[in-house]
Amino acid sequence: MNDARSELAAAGAHLAGLGLSPGSSGNLSMRTESRIYLTPTGTDLARVDPAALSVLDLAGAHLEGPKPSKEFPLHTAFYRRDPTARAVVHLHSRHAAAVSCLPAWSEHSAVPPLTPYFVMRVGQTPLLPYAAPGDSGQADEMEALPFPFRAALLQNHGPVVAGTSMARAVEAAVELEEVSALLLALGGRTPRLLSPAEIAPLTRKYGAPWTGR
Repeated sequence: MNDARSELAAAGAHLAGLGLSPGSSGNLSMRTESRIYLTPTGTDLARVDPAALSVLDLAGAHLEGPKPSKEFPLHTAFYRRDPTARAVVHLHSRHAAAVSCLPAWSEHSAVPPLTPYFVMRVGQTPLLPYAAPGDSGQADEMEALPFPFRAALLQNHGPVVAGTSMARAVEAAVELEEVSALLLALGGRTPRLLSPAEIAPLTRKYGAPWTGR
């Protein structure tokens, strides 16, 4: 059993344990060179079998294993647009999904810069217009966006997050859920946001993608 398979299964159990993957929602993948290991369709992330993962190439062709999640185009699109990405996490976590149903804060980020940890660990998070789950056109649109990002919200759906490792992708997905909960808790009040002068040193130090409003 290779390490990627075991790491993916452990990440699924962790996210499910945090309550961020209700039922059989959500899907995870890891990239190793030219292969992508992906949770199969209908998988409960609490019970991922590392020996029974779908295997795809970067173009999305199914190479072996069970039928992949129908949302595999989101995963392959992230890997193609960011060669440093080694893991992708897609969840239906409650608060981030709720924020995906609201108007975006800006063209580049659905979520405003509420906390330094959101800027550091996630960065700007665009809102992609609604499409049915598994729609390859939505994945193509995400791949073609002309500005940097490591996370996106799918309108009326939920978050998808990439990372240079599974640990970083999971950390970013958890942080996105937390900042989404904070945004909802503020209700209709106007919060203080981090200023450009406060954001700039965070982006320099942590390499976070933030190109402004």
